[in-house]
Amino acid sequence: MKTKVTLVGAGPGAVDLITLRGINALKEAKVVLYDALVDERLLDYAEGAVLVYVGKRGGQPSFTQEQINQLIVSHALIYGKVVRLKGGDPFIFGRGGEELQELARHGIPFQVVPGITAASACSTYAGIPLTHRDYAQSFKVVTGQLKNRSSELDFSELVAANQTLVFYMGLHTLPDLTAGLIDHGKPESTPAAIVSRGTRADQQVLIGTLADIADKQREAQLPAPGLIIVGKVVNLHEQLSWFGEDLLDEGNHSMMMRHTD
Repeated sequence: MKTKVTLVGAGPGAVDLITLRGINALKEAKVVLYDALVDERLLDYAEGAVLVYVGKRGGQPSFTQEQINQLIVSHALIYGKVVRLKGGDPFIFGRGGEELQELARHGIPFQVVPGITAASACSTYAGIPLTHRDYAQSFKVVTGQLKNRSSELDFSELVAANQTLVFYMGLHTLPDLTAGLIDHGKPESTPAAIVSRGTRADQQVLIGTLADIADKQREAQLPAPGLIIVGKVVNLHEQLSWFGEDLLDEGNHSMMMRHTD
């Protein structure tokens, strides 16, 4: 039996944003190793498969990446058709490349099914276009957290005008991120947003500026996963928002509900 591992991006959260190819891979799987951010309803497609939870949660006991790599290899060698199901897109801050390197070292064939990443999905569901001819001609996707929950960003590369910044995994380091941008010349008045649990039914959006978004988050305590968007395009949120719950927070956390079926 030929061994194969399929690395599948499950998308940003909403169960119906996975690709058709990803669903077909799940239907053929003998084993599925899945992450914490994966909607478990997707596992219904893997009828009869062995399900192995390898999710990571900040501050909670979990497998190391090295242990996950070894689990993928061992299950591939035993079962032959393995799906590694990861939130978002496997190659965008998903450590998919590290997992495939381990498979390559063992000579195990693999393929990759891309997924919709949080940057495009969460901004879309928040009504914040990442590019707009009047406001931003480019966008930069950045991780707000490196190994060991540290942040070592080169802020001098992040303060260009007419650019949207998107931070993954930045809630924990949000005060440092905003301070770093301001210290390197980004105006305090630059609009900023947090999209919490983007594309899910309980999505929330918090709007502010670099000067106050960290304080607003400290009060609101929006849960992870959260995507941080910085740039003039955030101003379009009020006009283009179409989904979820907004914490507009203009002094009193006024609430505005927008839901779709």
